[in-house]
Amino acid sequence: MRRLLQIAAVLLPIFFCGRLAAQSAEFDVFIPIGKYMAQGNADKLSAWFDDNLEISVVSAQGSSASKAQARQIVKTFFESYTPRSFDISHTAGKDNMKYALGTLKAGGQSFSVTIFVSNKGKYFKIQQLKIEQQ
Repeated sequence: MRRLLQIAAVLLPIFFCGRLAAQSAEFDVFIPIGKYMAQGNADKLSAWFDDNLEISVVSAQGSSASKAQARQIVKTFFESYTPRSFDISHTAGKDNMKYALGTLKAGGQSFSVTIFVSNKGKYFKIQQLKIEQQ
């Protein structure tokens, strides 16, 4: 019985992640992205990054960065400004390109966040992430 529970613990997340990976038309890509922003989880958030993306965090001017570089930039930001909440106020777009506007409460301050995603085959990937102090 214990072995069966161990197998289930391994297989169930794979099954559900696989179902999310398909990202059907009704799938809201900003739900997991928003969750990881609110948690300050740079590693899980960066899983949504494209191989190269535009990133602008607080005073740093927007620039193109690799997925690894962008993860480090976001991780450093989250270490400096511990996130408390993230609320999306607006989303729009078409099937292949979407964006969200939101407010991140972190480190006792408020930040405006803009996220652009595009459809890469059957997955959405973040193409641009902008975090600006309000």
